[in-house]
Amino acid sequence: LIAVGLGVFYRVPQVMPQIESIEIFARNSLIVKFVLYILGLFLILAGGIRINISRKSWKTQVRDKVLKK
Repeated sequence: LIAVGLGVFYRVPQVMPQIESIEIFARNSLIVKFVLYILGLFLILAGGIRINISRKSWKTQVRDKVLKK
């Protein structure tokens, strides 16, 4: 998820000229940019949360194995 979020930040400036060529989005290009950047931010945040949860789970599993010995 983090990589996809970073990809969104990387691609938005490249894709915006194509999006602005569509008449409906041309008038609201700032809103479209804002929404795409927010999407990228949410993807990065969700990826960080998933990594943190996985890391905590892994630490718990390791600790339980050590205590059983």
